[in-house]
Amino acid sequence: MAENDSVLTAARNWQGEPLALATVVSTWGSAPRPKGSHMLVHADGRFEGSVSGGCVESDILQTAADVIAGAPFQLRTYGVADDAAWEVGLPCGGEIAVMVQPVSATGFDPELFDRIAEARDHGQAVTVTTDLATGHSDLKPAETGEVFVNRYDPPRRLLIVGAVQIAQALAALATTLGIDTTVIDPRARFLTEERFPGVTLDDRWPDEAIEALKPGPSTAVVTLSHDIKIDDPALIAALASNAPYVGALGSRRSHAARRDRLAAAGLSVEQIDRIDAPVGIDIGAIGPSEIALSIAAAMVGAFHGFGHDRG
Repeated sequence: MAENDSVLTAARNWQGEPLALATVVSTWGSAPRPKGSHMLVHADGRFEGSVSGGCVESDILQTAADVIAGAPFQLRTYGVADDAAWEVGLPCGGEIAVMVQPVSATGFDPELFDRIAEARDHGQAVTVTTDLATGHSDLKPAETGEVFVNRYDPPRRLLIVGAVQIAQALAALATTLGIDTTVIDPRARFLTEERFPGVTLDDRWPDEAIEALKPGPSTAVVTLSHDIKIDDPALIAALASNAPYVGALGSRRSHAARRDRLAAAGLSVEQIDRIDAPVGIDIGAIGPSEIALSIAAAMVGAFHGFGHDRG
């Protein structure tokens, strides 16, 4: 769950304090938050994250306070509650089950946060299994009984090749989405902090940078420079990885020429077919900001395992 990043950060900042962890373990219908969503609650009432977008958080806070005070872990179900729907229920019509555990050796061991952070720092996923009969979480799969399995993927990354105007809009949008963004361009006049505040800048040649950054299953690569000398080597490096999304700016005509160049460079048809070009979902985008939006939508879809048909 990429949206649990803030919860994992809070767990690190609150380490050693009395805490409870609420987790969405199942959903039905129009649930506001997906399975695996967390809400971390501090004994002093502070909290981070969400399990319902605000619908049942008040009840979860009270349940978490009870668990922190020594009550056993809780497994609670919330749905539309007629007249009480706006108090403790889901007006959207969905239903969720939420587990509330102590952050302790008997519930969600604090060391699990460290193991998750360590794996994510190395670009690896880690899976935590919780026994729903006892409320105990472990990295080891449970052999019997009803369990909840939560997978923590590495942080999503975006490598943008070409420090152009579209890249400025895309970098800002990706940052808003919580995607760690790096802009790659060997042209120093384009690659400045003033043009790209708050993102990582890399002035190496794109193939060198991409090979060093090692794109994986949580990394997208987008080439925007419109310069063959910059974009083509970047695409060759990106297509050698298992990045789920590789996009390239350009018209259908320019992409046809690009395909010929990449084939001549030794790439297979299957590799070249992975390129999303013209880049982004066709929304009739006009101007850098709208083009960036179309790219971001295609990229997020790829992160979630969805492609798109160009028709």
